[in-house]
Amino acid sequence: MVSFKNPLIIALDVDTIAQAENLADKLGPYAGGFKVGMQLYNSVGPEAVRGLREKNVPVFVDLKLHDIPNTVAGAARVLTRHGASILNVHAAGGAGMMSAAATASRDEAARAGLKPPLVVAVTVLTSISQDVFNKEIGITGPIRDRVVTWALLAREAGLDGVVASPLEITPIREACGEDFVVITPGVRPAGAAQDDQKRTMTPREAVRLGATYLVVGRPVTAAPDPVKALRAILEEIDS
Repeated sequence: MVSFKNPLIIALDVDTIAQAENLADKLGPYAGGFKVGMQLYNSVGPEAVRGLREKNVPVFVDLKLHDIPNTVAGAARVLTRHGASILNVHAAGGAGMMSAAATASRDEAARAGLKPPLVVAVTVLTSISQDVFNKEIGITGPIRDRVVTWALLAREAGLDGVVASPLEITPIREACGEDFVVITPGVRPAGAAQDDQKRTMTPREAVRLGATYLVVGRPVTAAPDPVKALRAILEEIDS
């Protein structure tokens, strides 16, 4: 499995392999890796992952698996065979489901002679505000507290880390330690549009607080010059 050369993972939220490969060819020299999410995977299937792996770049397969343990374990095995560098499940699925995914992925990697992917748990989506969390979803208390609870559960279930907004990096680090992987979407360069994100932070701030990886999509892929936008984020991180 190829290592991420820097913390910046670019979300390829497009419809076709041609679009994804065009972005990967342009951004590959600079990006740490790429993310294949629901839009691209549901459009073209596993070929999206295999095509990127043939380019020798790491791929975060972001399908947010959430089902009974046996079903999620089977999906984790398949994504491992496809060459995922990272795959994710929903923490709300519980410890049994998370543990089944991690075990299945590692067993499949060992069987196939592959380096096992990181298996991480999605906590609370970055598009969800505190008001929506309490009033619409119906979970009481601060988002921060629930994220930490689910991060601890994920660690106990044997997962490598979590996906959480940058606002929860510090409490996750305090609860789960420095080796626990924290992947943060919802990062926006200074002055960029927030789009549908609610709990955001700049890339520089997120890395300073201890994010392992940052997932960025539209601020790069929808920019007039995606390479320039990506390099500007890397320069901001390095500063």
